Parts: sequence; C-alpha cells; structure tokens
Amino acid sequence: MKTNLVVWGTNANDEKVLILMELMADDNKVVIKTIPENLVSDELEKKLMDEWRTGSAVELPEGITTIENELSVADNILPEDLKTDRTDVIHRAQTQWHFIVLSSKLNKLYQNELEDFYEKINKLKEYSQETWEDLKNFWQKVQEQVRDKNLLAEHAGNLRESTNVLFSKLKELKSSLEDETRKASAEILEKFKETMSDIEQKINEGNRLQSIFNDLKEIQNAFRDMKFTKEDRSEAWERLDNAFKSLKDKKYGNNTTNSAEGSPLVRIQRRYDGLKEAVKKMESSIDRDKSELSFHTGKASNTERQLEALVSQAKLAMIQERISSKEEKLAEMLKTKEELEARMSELKLKEDARADQEKYEAAKKAAQDKIANEIKQASETRADTNEDSIETEENPVENAIETAIAVSSVEEKDSE
Repeated sequence: MKTNLVVWGTNANDEKVLILMELMADDNKVVIKTIPENLVSDELEKKLMDEWRTGSAVELPEGITTIENELSVADNILPEDLKTDRTDVIHRAQTQWHFIVLSSKLNKLYQNELEDFYEKINKLKEYSQETWEDLKNFWQKVQEQVRDKNLLAEHAGNLRESTNVLFSKLKELKSSLEDETRKASAEILEKFKETMSDIEQKINEGNRLQSIFNDLKEIQNAFRDMKFTKEDRSEAWERLDNAFKSLKDKKYGNNTTNSAEGSPLVRIQRRYDGLKEAVKKMESSIDRDKSELSFHTGKASNTERQLEALVSQAKLAMIQERISSKEEKLAEMLKTKEELEARMSELKLKEDARADQEKYEAAKKAAQDKIANEIKQASETRADTNEDSIETEENPVENAIETAIAVSSVEEKDSE
C-alpha cells in the first residue's frame, strides 16, 4: 500500500497548490506539505507523481509549507484552510493508512517478541524443546494474522525471515543433540542385544523357565527408562517381545493360540480399550485448550495493551470453536463407548450360553460313550442271555445318558 499521496488543491488564499501527504506510520501522523503552483514545473510534478508517490526520494524546492496532523479515521486529515476536489482519494487513503498503522504496531509487538527469542536462543547451550514449542506457537500466531490479512506483506516477510533464522539456530542445536542421542542409543542397544542373546540361549536350552521369565520382566521394567531413539526402541522392543513369545511356546507348546482371540467379543474388547485410550487423549486435549482459553481470556481483559487484546479476542473465538468441535467428537466417542459396552455385555451372555451348551454336549457325548462301552461289555459277558431281554427295558441307553448328564451337572455345581 502507498503511504504517499499527491493531489492538487487550494490554500486559505484560494491559491492553487500541490498537496503532498506522507504517512509516518510509527508515529501515527501525516506530514502535509504544500507547494505553490508557480514552483511546480512539469518535470517536478511528474517526478512527484511517478517516483515520490511510490516512496522514492525527490528533491523539493524551497518555499514550501510543512505541517503535521494526527491520523484519524473519523476526522479530516487536511487542515481547514486546504481544499481539494479529490476528497474520495483522501478518504480512501485515510482508511488504508489506519490499517497500515495498526499493522505496523502489531508488527512492532511481534518484533519485540522476536528480540526476546533472539536473546533467549543465543544463550542456549543445548536444544530446548520448550523453546521450540514457544517459537512455533509464536509463528502460528503470526500466520493467523497473515491469513486474516492483518499484516502487510512487507511486515509478514520480515517476520518470516527473522523467525526462520531462529528456527535454523534451534535446528542446529537439535541436530547436535540428536547426534549425541543416536550415539548413546546405539551403545545402549548393543548392551541390550547382548543381554537378550543370553536370555534367548537360556530359552532354547529350556531350563528354569520361570527364572528366565522373571529375568525378562526385570528387563521389561528397565526397558521403559532406557534412552533409545525411536528406531532403536522399536528394534529392542521387538526383540524383547519375541523372547516372551518364545518362552511361552517353550513352556506351553506352540499351540498356545486361543481360538477366542478372533471372537467378536475379543475384537470388540480391543476396540473398546482403544476407544478408552482415545477418549482419555481427547479429554486431555480439551483440557489443554481450556487452559489456553483461560490464558487468552485474561490477556484480552488487559486494557493496557489494547492491540494485543484485540488479537487475543480473535483467538478466543478460534479456541472456543476448537473446544466445541472436540467436545462434539468426545460426545460421539462416549456414545460409541456405551454402545460397545452394551454389545460386549450381549456377546458375553451369548458366549457364556454357548460355553454351557458345549459343556452339555461334551457331557452328553461322554455319557453316550460310557454307556455304549458298558453295554458292549455286558453283551459280551451275557452272551447266553435272551437277546430280547434288553428290549424289555424302557430306553435303557437314553435313560442312562440323561442320568449321567444329570450327575455331571450336579458335580459341576458342587465343585463351583
């Protein structure tokens, strides 16, 4: 946006003058210069229109009048003794200049924050994640103003350049820290592998499995505090997990897979557990947003920094909208959680009923096999008995089966 304006007008004596208006954004003032018509050559007028109006310096003649006025959106920036037909141009300039002043003030606030960041980051001896997050939040705040077009492109560009310099400094510190972390992690992983090799050899030998299990549990507990990189931690965990599986296979045999693992109840239980964790994370996220909302609410009420308060008020609405969106998602998650709980209860009842039926069928089959075997033995030892004697009894096999099942049920209840 242009901060210089050139129009023809008249002074208090009704003499034609060329009016030059220059915005001093940092001071919220407009410098107004008037040049009598007899001092304005065609060449000077062209230079003022083509060059000075776009910000280039132009040498002015002697004999000009200079005054300063406060910039105001409501009041006319020209003094009463100056008149011009281009009031529309002046009014448009006033509106644009007011925005430029606000943008300059906002830019100045951000530049002051950047100076604090420069001082803080230059004192760092090692990478600070907290400082990185603070700088990232600062840049997000600036970006919001850029997206809302509350900052001039020039201001946004300068802020971006300065912020990138600070990010680069932090990246250098982070790179150095990551190199040290990777080196330390590699050493820890090597020792971990040696320990696991001894454990794996003991598992293959198959002796004192319970003692090996206790050793693995100790390693697992210590694993949580080991300073690994993400890749090394994944590799170490896979090695530890495979050791547990090998130990389990050694202790119980390879056929340790429970067929129930693929049942609908187990699948829903896993989904339910995952959902509970997601609910927990969503609630934590909402709490963080509410904390940020509380912070900006207090910030917006600070009347001593009105410009920042205006920015905070705009951000309050954004955070509140984010909280509302997350609360809607949380409500949906809690509803799904209730549905899963009801479904799991229903499936558990069905699985219990199916288990009871399987027990009944197993007992029935065992009784059938037992009675059939007894009848076979009785037939062999009583070969001389009348073949029709068995038929005179009323369903002896069926009665015996029902009796055996009844006895089995009573025994199970007693054992419970």
